[in-house]
Amino acid sequence: MKSIIRSCLGLFILLTVITGVLYPVFVTGLAKTLFPNKASGSIVYKGDQAIGSELIGQNFTNAKYFWGRPSATGPQPYNATASSGSNQGPLNPALVDAVKGRIEALQNADPANKQPIPMDLVTASASGLDPEISLQAAQYQASRVAKARKMNIEKVSELIVANTQDRQWGIFGEPRVNVLKLNLALDGS
Repeated sequence: MKSIIRSCLGLFILLTVITGVLYPVFVTGLAKTLFPNKASGSIVYKGDQAIGSELIGQNFTNAKYFWGRPSATGPQPYNATASSGSNQGPLNPALVDAVKGRIEALQNADPANKQPIPMDLVTASASGLDPEISLQAAQYQASRVAKARKMNIEKVSELIVANTQDRQWGIFGEPRVNVLKLNLALDGS
């Protein structure tokens, strides 16, 4: 019996060292060598100050900024430690009320805009942390941002195009705009 326990304990320690220490150190080292920015969290800097990540959305609410996809995390939006969706189905009255409230807020922010509101501006994602919006969502907000900044709408549209990422490998997903990067480009213009 002692030999079985000793063998099991030895195997447990060996596998803990391999899978809990050696493998993570190897994979982290490889990632930091091949993809240093991504392995470090894709941090975005303004000067020498970290202001966000390309991978996690931020809660922009000022009319002069583009707004991201709604976040379902708690207790505050875009809380990376509480990544989750709302888990509300399409017939749930709470989801219907939340979507109606978001539509109303978008319409109040730009009453002259009669375009259809893109779905990603009124529904949260599965993670609640999306840093990107669809090209249509950015274009929908362009007039509000241009008015709030007293900018030419064409200049805002140029910034949207300049900050649009194409489909991954040209075939997967849809064109998208990183909200933080777009807002930084606006601040720099």
